[in-house]
Amino acid sequence: MSGLAVQGISHDWGAKRALDQVSFAVAPGQFCALLGPNGAGKSTLFGLLTRLFTARTGRISVAGHDLATAPRAALARMGVVFQSSTLDLDLTVRRNLLYFAALHGISGREAERRSDAALDRLGMAERAGEKAAALNGGHRRRMEIARALIHRPEVLLLDEPTVGLDAASRRAITAHVHDLAAQGMCVLWATHLVDEVADGDRLVILHRGRILADGVAGEIGGGDLTARFLSLTAEVPG
Repeated sequence: MSGLAVQGISHDWGAKRALDQVSFAVAPGQFCALLGPNGAGKSTLFGLLTRLFTARTGRISVAGHDLATAPRAALARMGVVFQSSTLDLDLTVRRNLLYFAALHGISGREAERRSDAALDRLGMAERAGEKAAALNGGHRRRMEIARALIHRPEVLLLDEPTVGLDAASRRAITAHVHDLAAQGMCVLWATHLVDEVADGDRLVILHRGRILADGVAGEIGGGDLTARFLSLTAEVPG
């Protein structure tokens, strides 16, 4: 299928099971929040999705490409924003994007066009000539999202992208990414913050390596998603 599909993924760290038969799918044009407390298994799942390490069981498909058997094709259709920043702070915003474009084999005027388009899409065009070090946290995150879009991926993964940002920056970044989904992007947004999830979002609740709920956030929450989330995670035995 197009979009992102995770089927029967399990992963162990020694004697500890980090993921236990995790399965879900995210369609193009869908914003899916992967919600779970710290230690739920979100980072392990993102490590598998981005092939930082490989799954021994199950299957991951990105835009119709099997991550195990066609990793280059799958990864080429994926944009990633990691929790920790990976920007070169000594380079300008545009130079950071052009460098990343070159890693994808995009150069010259095409790289410049794509960089400018990505920055414009995220409201960063006026900051193209500034050094990354001069940006505040919210603008650095927008820049990282713009960079993740430079090769025109079909699937966008974001791992706790608002960590350390103030409330206004968090709302702005969340709104920008919702707009990308509305334009057809397949989005997986990992977070431990319930207030980043809108009622109309697709929601997957992950806790202690298992999926506890999967559906429309408003229906899962029943009017109070915070209370429902706390109830679900409290009910899981240790």
